[in-house]
Amino acid sequence: MQLMLPDFRVLQRDFLLEISRAMTAQLDLGEVLRLVLNASIVMLAGKVGIVALRDANGLYRVRATMGVDSERITQLNRLLDELVTTEDGLDPDFLNAQLSQMAVTLDKRLRQSLFLPLVIAGEAVGLLIVFRAYWVEATDNDLQILQSFADQAAIAVHNAQLYARIDYERKRLAAILEYSADGVMILDADLRILGFNRALERMSGWTSHDAVGRDLDEVITWKRLEKGDLRKALQDGWPFRMPPDAPVETLYVEGDMVRRDGLTLSVGITYAPLLTVDGNLANIIANVRDITNFRQAQEMQNVFISTISHELKTPVALIKGYAGTLRREDAAWDPEVIKDSLAVIEDEADRLTELIENLLAASKLKAERMRLDLSDVRLDQMAAQVVERFQTQTRTHQFVLSFPPDFPVIQGDEFRLRQVLDNLVNNAIKYSPNGGIIEIGGGVDDETVTIFVRDQGVGIPEREQERIFERFYRVDDTLSRRTKGTGLGLYLAKTIIEAHGGRIRVKSKPGQGSTFYFTLPQC
Repeated sequence: MQLMLPDFRVLQRDFLLEISRAMTAQLDLGEVLRLVLNASIVMLAGKVGIVALRDANGLYRVRATMGVDSERITQLNRLLDELVTTEDGLDPDFLNAQLSQMAVTLDKRLRQSLFLPLVIAGEAVGLLIVFRAYWVEATDNDLQILQSFADQAAIAVHNAQLYARIDYERKRLAAILEYSADGVMILDADLRILGFNRALERMSGWTSHDAVGRDLDEVITWKRLEKGDLRKALQDGWPFRMPPDAPVETLYVEGDMVRRDGLTLSVGITYAPLLTVDGNLANIIANVRDITNFRQAQEMQNVFISTISHELKTPVALIKGYAGTLRREDAAWDPEVIKDSLAVIEDEADRLTELIENLLAASKLKAERMRLDLSDVRLDQMAAQVVERFQTQTRTHQFVLSFPPDFPVIQGDEFRLRQVLDNLVNNAIKYSPNGGIIEIGGGVDDETVTIFVRDQGVGIPEREQERIFERFYRVDDTLSRRTKGTGLGLYLAKTIIEAHGGRIRVKSKPGQGSTFYFTLPQC
């Protein structure tokens, strides 16, 4: 029996089928382009191959080459920039002229150029160019084979481009979720944890490795649930019980979460459902936000409103009471009683004025930077005047001034710096109710001056020392609750000192008193 050799065209088609399968099975764009070029060079016995893809602006850009030096690519792109596109695609005559220039640029021994537009669904994806070292007329069969190859190559390139875009979006979304400042958790329809980002690791104390695969209730446990309940909402029909055309509603849950280490954290969780095409629940995306600071600020605001109401009512009540008493027509007051009563009215009016000024100053500071009226200021003399004024307000405290001789004059806002000293001395009196020594002094170095106010009072716990300079913040202890104040004094002091280019700090131990320091530049 005589064996028949397979027809060359059958071999061509077999090769085309094999390479097409390899291309369409590959989703990496770089690998697809390599396969396309390899196959093109083999089928056309070429010497040089180029694949140029269209970018977002419709320009062709070289994306893969064989037999081309890398330094030639810029020049090739300039030639591609000049391609003329018509309604029917690239102008073949002009393209052939450009390819001739490319051939000369690449290798003068190249004799023939062949180009295959890569088109899918009527839209140009790119251009395949092969240069040969000899010239031969292409047959109809060659052109048919090449067109089939070009069609398969266009599909493979298009698929790889789509995959690259999808992969980029997936990576971008993963990065956003992973590095989001809020905690992000992905659940399945049975509330099993599928994803757990870094922020949520920090909030919950759970690692992603330990949390993924567990039931939601094992990881997110509540000490106190104040608003919302995911499981109850699911039982009640969330997220499906709504009008057909209404957007899918989120569910908000808020409360105190128990961390893995036993500590608690106030969090608000927004659950967003992800539905399948046929309307079934596929996933739930949870956005977890730490609301501890928000709650503390809210609590501070509530305390402030309560405190300020009391602080305003007290002097007003005293002023009204003494004024009403003095106006009584059925009583004849001796001059000393009248003098004492008017002194109380004056003191309470001053207290009320100071309180209102502090409130206005705090409000103004929040809205704009402090403006300073600079002049020469002698802080040692200012301290002496402050002591002289406060000595009349206490009988249980002894004041001591400790300034070196020739204490330097500085540039500052005298009114504002007096506010700082008044506040620190007033606090020293209030928070040392058993009396003792209050020392006001200063020190000097080459560039700065430092003023301190030291008392022998109750002291400040270390955990509170950073926060006492916050607006409206007051140390939460028995003495503070009995002592008048709004929590604005130290906030204003810090703002004034920092506006002068200085800094303020405190050293204190409970039961051993406190020392407040502020440092200012000499010039």
